[in-house]
Amino acid sequence: MREVHILDPSMVYRPDISDEEKKKLGIFQETNFRPENQDEDAFRIYEHNEQVKKTYTLMHTHQTYEFVQRKHAQWLTFSKAKMTVMEGLEFLNSLIDESDPDTDVPNIYHAFQTAERIREKHPDKDWFHLVGLIHDLGKVMAIWGEPQWCVVGDTFPVGCAPDPSIVYGLESFQDNPDMKNPLYNTKLGVYDDKCGLERVLISWGHDEYMYRLLLHNKCKIPDAGLYMIRFHSFYPWHTSGAFKYLCNDKDEEMSKWVTEFNQFDLYSKVDKLPDIDKLRPYYQSLIDKYCPGVLEW
Repeated sequence: MREVHILDPSMVYRPDISDEEKKKLGIFQETNFRPENQDEDAFRIYEHNEQVKKTYTLMHTHQTYEFVQRKHAQWLTFSKAKMTVMEGLEFLNSLIDESDPDTDVPNIYHAFQTAERIREKHPDKDWFHLVGLIHDLGKVMAIWGEPQWCVVGDTFPVGCAPDPSIVYGLESFQDNPDMKNPLYNTKLGVYDDKCGLERVLISWGHDEYMYRLLLHNKCKIPDAGLYMIRFHSFYPWHTSGAFKYLCNDKDEEMSKWVTEFNQFDLYSKVDKLPDIDKLRPYYQSLIDKYCPGVLEW
């Protein structure tokens, strides 16, 4: 299997947010991989800032309402592969995160780390543990040739005007054709006030793909877990409080679960690597309970 290098511009290293702002949001991490703890030769984060900006520029330029509709038509036939969830996790290991200085650690460790953090704090919510394990599985799209700006990064609604809180701001949308279309460039665009996020088309990425895959395969994860998977990259909403005018009462209620999830998703390199062989039987039992058998991808 070929290796695919993938850049995941997480909140921890967001180039547009200062350390002070990150501290207020509770996402600042003291780590050996920060600039002040690295010599010039060993440090890799800064060299990716332009790459991050390029990814977002491409995303904000090309992800239009009609583009996302085409992506739904392309990917939601679920004809790429047939795999179990555990096979999907192993398949994901051919992805290498270019924003991750520790590229020797396979992606599967992050999945188990996230799940185990959740399990420690929420021992009685087994579905939540499973969500931590599978939340990034949609990134397999990159292995099948989807460009990074259609896989990773912060998501946002299409079909209406962007919000200034979106990473790199409104100027990053200046070449997006929808910004010149009066059908799409107003506050509500094609939507009604308080229509609910279920009726909103979200920019295409691994979150939306995995959410739709779970629905297609009739997985039994509760609504709160599905919201976590679909919206964990929707930072303008759950972190900045934007687009509330599109949300209904259910969205507001579920937002607390998405916020709860995201604290566990922020990747800390100081975490001890989990013993996957020891943990695998427990998580396989959760897969059998909520997402059993071979799934269509």
